[in-house]
Amino acid sequence: MLTEKDTMQSSDFLPLHGTDFIEIYVGNAKQAAHFYKTAFGFQSLAYAGPETGIKDRVSYVLIQNKMRLMLTTPLHSNSAIAEHHKKHGDGVKVLALMVEDAYDAYEQTTKRGGVSSLEPKTLSDANGEVRMSGIKTYGEVEHWFIERKNYKGVFMPGFVSWESAYNPEPTGLLYVDHCVGNVDWNQMNPWVAFYENVMGFKNILSFDDNDISTEYSALMSKVMSNGNGYVKFPINEPAEGKKKSQVEEYLEFYEGEGVQHIAIATHDIVSTVKQLMARGVEFLKVPNSYYDDLLDRVGPIEEDIEPLKELGILVDRDNEGYLLQLFTKPVEDRPTMFFEIIQRKGAKSFGKGNFKALFEAIEREQANRGNL
Repeated sequence: MLTEKDTMQSSDFLPLHGTDFIEIYVGNAKQAAHFYKTAFGFQSLAYAGPETGIKDRVSYVLIQNKMRLMLTTPLHSNSAIAEHHKKHGDGVKVLALMVEDAYDAYEQTTKRGGVSSLEPKTLSDANGEVRMSGIKTYGEVEHWFIERKNYKGVFMPGFVSWESAYNPEPTGLLYVDHCVGNVDWNQMNPWVAFYENVMGFKNILSFDDNDISTEYSALMSKVMSNGNGYVKFPINEPAEGKKKSQVEEYLEFYEGEGVQHIAIATHDIVSTVKQLMARGVEFLKVPNSYYDDLLDRVGPIEEDIEPLKELGILVDRDNEGYLLQLFTKPVEDRPTMFFEIIQRKGAKSFGKGNFKALFEAIEREQANRGNL
């Protein structure tokens, strides 16, 4: 008997194998690369810039297990990259997805209403070829479709291997679990429809302002997933509250819609978070009282509570199992993009039971900034 997941995969017109890379436009890629290596344990992978024939930008590519980050900076002020950074600060530009056929992915999505951002093209060198294409999504974010099955090089044509004498140890980060987008008032449902109609995703979870609210603020969220579950994009929009919500603060300081946070999986969140903290990564903190009745709320877990309490790691359970998660503070000066560290012990959900405690922690940070 076919399950719903089997049916989705058999009828999937846009088969995705996961996240290929995430490109972040930054003010200084050389320094940002040093930060992500030092703080998060990413490793040097590839470089493109004037030395490789690219005249308008530099890009550093970092890797940790299956996760690749590309950090890109413009070399001149009169460029689209410079305008993007001037408006938004450091922020995600491209969520690149692994596909079998980048040309077909483009055809399937554009004929369903997707707006082109990158017409299909093939890059080639002595190591083979990478085929790619892209469409626009919310804000100025783009989805690129990357087909690299015929490429043996370090990253893609136009890049050279980036060798460095400075190589801090990895911290146990594995792959992108999900990426969350913040959209404007009343824009969540239109973007849900985009992912359903253009990319064949399904809405697997929905949260309204009764689920995600505090005394002061609220938001609504819907989780979109592709057929095999490898790619998940929750979409948030503001909801009415007494004071400014975290989504409103993001939209104000990012000056538009964009990626709010990147969730990265780990097999051992206690070890990973300890290492990240020791390297200077700052995390949101919930009150110690959160742990007083933790086991009553989530049931038995394999981990000792004391290390979780010491580090501020949150726990939640669904019908499939439980998860452990922790959120960094914003990783740039604007209160915009941050990271989530997540370990799944069977759970397929996103920590609904933690929303109130998490949002109150975020509100304390907003109040410190004078933005609540």
